[in-house]
Amino acid sequence: MTRNDVFAVVKKHMIDIVEDLPESAIDPSLSMRELGANSLDMVEIVSCAMRDLKVKVPRSELAGLTNVDGLVDLLFTAVEAKQEASVS
Repeated sequence: MTRNDVFAVVKKHMIDIVEDLPESAIDPSLSMRELGANSLDMVEIVSCAMRDLKVKVPRSELAGLTNVDGLVDLLFTAVEAKQEASVS
């Protein structure tokens, strides 16, 4: 799985959950709040993305995120770690 695949999962959930958010408006350098997500939307987006990717990320690591790119990086790192663990 590539970083772009992870971004696609996050983007899909953002479009599904955030009302009136067109795909073209999703700029990964923006925060979810800047894209119209409220705190409950953010929790749901992250939870759904983790479920789809079959990874868990500690809440403490999520707290420091400032934009969508940061979330994608964090989830991609978790996916890579899981893949490496399954190979060993």
